[in-house]
This record gives sequence, C-alpha cells and structure tokens, in this order.
Amino acid sequence: MKTLIIATKNQGKAREYAELFEPLGITIKTLVDFPAFPIDENGATFEENAMIKAQAAVDHLHLPVLADDSGICVDALDGAPGVHSARYAGDHDFVANNAKLLQQMKNVPDEKRTAHFHTTIVCLKPIGAKLVVDGEVRGHILHQLEGENGFGYDPLFYVDELQTSMGFLSDAEKNRISHRARAMKKLEQHFDQWWNAD
Repeated sequence: MKTLIIATKNQGKAREYAELFEPLGITIKTLVDFPAFPIDENGATFEENAMIKAQAAVDHLHLPVLADDSGICVDALDGAPGVHSARYAGDHDFVANNAKLLQQMKNVPDEKRTAHFHTTIVCLKPIGAKLVVDGEVRGHILHQLEGENGFGYDPLFYVDELQTSMGFLSDAEKNRISHRARAMKKLEQHFDQWWNAD
C-alpha cells in the first residue's frame, strides 16, 4: 500500500488532497491518524513553515510526507495576514480571522482590495528527497462573507477570473482553480520522480 502523510489536521484541506491524489491510487493519512507531536511553525516564509511541518512529520512517522503552508496575502495590508493567516485573530478560528480581516479592510476602496491566495507545498521522504512547488490565485477581498463552501477565508475572496466568491464554488470547481490546485498541477509534473526516488 502506498501511503502519503498530509501534515495537517485541517479536514477541509485533507479532503481536497485526497480528491486530488485519488487517481494515483495513493492512500492519504493526516496528523489526526497519529499520536500528537510538536510542530513549531515559526518560519518567516510559506516554504519555511511547510518545511518545518514536513521535517517534523518525517522525523516522527518515518513515512513520505506532504506539507503545505497557505495563506491569503492582501496588498493593502502589505501582504498580511500571509504566513499568519491561520492564526490572524485566533488559532484556526476562522470566524474571528474573517472578522478581523473585514475590520482591517473597512475603509479600503474596491480598487485597492486586491489579494491573492498562496500555497507552497513541500514533499519530503525519510531518505531526504525533497520537492517544492508553489501556486497562486488572484482576486479581491469582499465587503462581507459570500457563500458557505470551502473553509477559512474562502467566503471573503472574490476570484477575478470566475467573477464569484470562492465561498460559492463546489469542491470540484475550487480544485480546478485554487492556489492549492495550481501548486498540485506543478507537483504532478514532478511527483513520480520524487515518489520513486530511493
């Protein structure tokens, strides 16, 4: 059985990865499937945080690991919340995080509400083989939550190319255009080489 650990406890994120990897016949497990171990995400960049998670999981589980760090980067806030997206107003409290972002953007006019979602994926094997890819999707910050799909900041993010809130997209629609999906497309081009590395 081919098993890949996704270094997350976020079930929404885990579900997206499971759907993306299903055609490859790879069994996905997450950190929820194992006893807890410490991960100190203190990196200054998305890649540093993803690497910290990947290395900690490989060290503890001795299995191939995929870790990502994702966030929303708002131009009017100099790229914030960025690497602090999940802990912007409270640790993975996205009701509070969304409320804080709306408050910070309260007086920002439409033309200056540009933003992008960014993902960096790091794949790491116990033997040390590493693969790093990035993905982005551009859009704007809405004035209120729109839609109930996805998770995190999705209902506040207007996808320019689709002219709708990410909160209205189905999993299948999001998996075609999201920052994670775009990083995954790059990952797919190099995954076999990394997966089969000895």
